[in-house]
Amino acid sequence: MKRVFLPICCSLLIAGSVSAQTPEPTVTPSPIPTIAVAPAVLPDEPPPVAPNFKAPLRPLPSAERVGVDNANQLSLTLEEAIEMALKNNNDIDASRNSVQIAEFNLRGARGIYDPLIEGESYYDSTSIPTASIIGGAVNGSVTQKRYFGSAGFSGFSPYFGGSYAARFDSSRTKTSNTNATLNPQFPSLLTFTYTQPLLRNFRFDGSRRLIEIAKKNLALSDSQFRQRAIDVIAAVEQSYWDLAFALRNLQVQIDAVKQARTQLESNQRQVEKGVLPPIDLVAANAQITTFEQSVYVAQQEITRSENTLKTLLLADRTSGEWSRPITPVSPIDLDPPKISLEIAVAEALKGRPEITQFQASADVNAIDEKYYRDQKKPEINIVGSYTAQGLAGTVTSVGTGRVPENLIGGYGTSLGNLIQLDYPSYRLGVTISLPWGNRVAEANLGRVLAEKSRIANQRAQAEQNIEAEVRNALQALRSAESLLVSAAATRESAEQLYQSEQRQFQAGTTTFFLVQQRQTDLISARGRELQAQTLLNRAISEFQRAIGSTLEVNNVTVSSGGGLFRRPSTRDSALNRFEAK
Repeated sequence: MKRVFLPICCSLLIAGSVSAQTPEPTVTPSPIPTIAVAPAVLPDEPPPVAPNFKAPLRPLPSAERVGVDNANQLSLTLEEAIEMALKNNNDIDASRNSVQIAEFNLRGARGIYDPLIEGESYYDSTSIPTASIIGGAVNGSVTQKRYFGSAGFSGFSPYFGGSYAARFDSSRTKTSNTNATLNPQFPSLLTFTYTQPLLRNFRFDGSRRLIEIAKKNLALSDSQFRQRAIDVIAAVEQSYWDLAFALRNLQVQIDAVKQARTQLESNQRQVEKGVLPPIDLVAANAQITTFEQSVYVAQQEITRSENTLKTLLLADRTSGEWSRPITPVSPIDLDPPKISLEIAVAEALKGRPEITQFQASADVNAIDEKYYRDQKKPEINIVGSYTAQGLAGTVTSVGTGRVPENLIGGYGTSLGNLIQLDYPSYRLGVTISLPWGNRVAEANLGRVLAEKSRIANQRAQAEQNIEAEVRNALQALRSAESLLVSAAATRESAEQLYQSEQRQFQAGTTTFFLVQQRQTDLISARGRELQAQTLLNRAISEFQRAIGSTLEVNNVTVSSGGGLFRRPSTRDSALNRFEAK
């Protein structure tokens, strides 16, 4: 301004001196008419704004929340929360039941090789009309009474698709036939039969197929159970950190209310001294009520986050912990894992349960392919049987001198003849079955091959999605780490600016509006820092889930039958030391 003003003044002085030296022609002015102007009427002085304003004293927002007793706090570490979820979570229990069902299915499939034991016993009486004298009829009929007993077993061989059967029959028969040489008589019969496939069902039959599929389904159920455990643990971790953020954010909002009330008291003293206008009391009170609203919102978020965590940790709504407020005590993890993208993707493709599940599906498909290829072969079986017979009885008058000595006797003699194999019978043959066209087997094989291609495509898509998840998780991890550093620096700067603005306000060199603005900025900066800490811990949990290391990081072991065990870790002892302090 000085540089512009000086040349203008010089120009005016020069112009004045020139005009003084050069006389101007005389001009007679014309008369100017006079106009009477009334003086302006100004309004009265405006009243002072809020000269008697006094902010009503209200208590701090209530700490009570719906459904919980604040006097009965439940301090919970992250590790304890995970253990509670592994023990009580309903989704894990349902997945554990699926594993148990798969184990029973495998046991049932293997039961096809359990021998089937059969037996029967009865008494019958039969009268047969006979018109021939040779038939030995008495009064035109022959009556036969028999006590019959039979026992045996049958089953399938676990090798080469064979089947077997063994049967023992014996009876005591008494007849009215006058021509009978033994009466009563005790026939006995022992039969062995074995059927062996030569082509179809020789290398792989239906029973072995069901067992192999049941094994793969059990492995699939184990993998699904493992995946469900990973999902639940990741959900517990994220809900735990959400609750920790909500509680700390509530404390920040309460501190903001306290600071605003302290500022209001300071403003009241300065208004009484005449240093500040009364309107600054209104502004200070408005700031308090604004911060109080944030407290209520923070309380609602605590209840929401806490109930989300409780649904993961507790078995049912009757659990006593439902009425206890949870206080997370695990420290924030500020040391994210350092790993390259290549290693992370390799770990994910090796450790993610989804890959194991696709492999199990591919194995089941390979079993079906093997079975249906075998079903296209002709069915050619070797059938062999061996029969041993025994007989004994009481000689009648008709049979005297006509019955061999080894057949005379009772039931024991009949069994002796059977055991000595005095009357054996053999049979060996081949059965052939050739389905014309065999379109059923061909259609089943074609369906299995199409399913094989679909599984391969689905696995390729799953691997692509897994790599995308790992990339996103790793980027989120790095961004959250940088965001936390930036948020912490912003919070430190906001604290210094707020303190500086307060000092200037006390000195009278700034306005209360700027103090309010700095205070609002500080509260926002603190909230963003807390949010950044939460995002970092959530990112760590998501990254561990993405690469499939959630169980290993938390020392959780999955055993057969749906068992989950968590071993104490070095972090547990560190937490104990932390809590002791």
